[in-house]
Amino acid sequence: MAPVGQAPTDAALTALVLDAAMAAARVILDVYARPIAAVAKTDGSPVTEADRAAEAVILDMLLPTSIPVLGEESVAAGIIPELGQRYFVVDPLDGTKEFIKRNGEFTVNIALVEQGVPVLGVVLAPVSGETFIGDASGAWFCNTTDGAASEKQSISVASRERLRIVASRSHGHAALAALCETLDVEADVSVGSSLKFCLLARGDAQLYPRFTPTSEWDTAAGQAVLEAAGGVVITLDGQRMRYGKGDLAFLNPYFVAAASNALAQRAAVEMARLLG
Repeated sequence: MAPVGQAPTDAALTALVLDAAMAAARVILDVYARPIAAVAKTDGSPVTEADRAAEAVILDMLLPTSIPVLGEESVAAGIIPELGQRYFVVDPLDGTKEFIKRNGEFTVNIALVEQGVPVLGVVLAPVSGETFIGDASGAWFCNTTDGAASEKQSISVASRERLRIVASRSHGHAALAALCETLDVEADVSVGSSLKFCLLARGDAQLYPRFTPTSEWDTAAGQAVLEAAGGVVITLDGQRMRYGKGDLAFLNPYFVAAASNALAQRAAVEMARLLG
């Protein structure tokens, strides 16, 4: 399904972002092979050598574009460039807790935001090599385990008579179980990091409700992939989730990602009701 409302993006820029993600993955796997030391950031979240080293590699590779970069670790260090209407959003290691647990469910996220919406995104899982790409040409899956992208396969959202949800009833928000019952959810498909968006984009699930806080770098690349695959990401007021919320420390409101706008709107209304 063709993406809706996405600005044109250059194929060479998509290739550069993919190369940057693969380079970051190599750095991450090098650290992953050794004992992992983590420290707490000011917000209490963990950070490792891999987070910082991967972001440095990405920043270096994106530098020739002259496009500003909003990077998670740079923001944590107080470095926030003048973003303007076109900028990259980078989470060099989304799922640091999963990285520390060594469960493989962590990703490199790089997105390009234009006029407040993500128009290009790459989500790469270094351990499995699973790589998801979304831009104006559509959404794609490939494997990068060997250090190069395998043949790309087109992906798109898929509907089901009974929904599969990318969340956990037992570890999610208290309202999640009620939402699952109301929407007649068949099964949980639990996975870490921004891979949640990608499972929707590939048709493996249809709904990802988010009742807990996220930052723009957690979601931009995944949103780009899902929207390119025909899905949607909206906030609980029914509007497309947007970016550039510097006045709010780049925090997202609660949102719902879904395989269709109709499903997203229905879920958003129900989530708002459950939250009172």
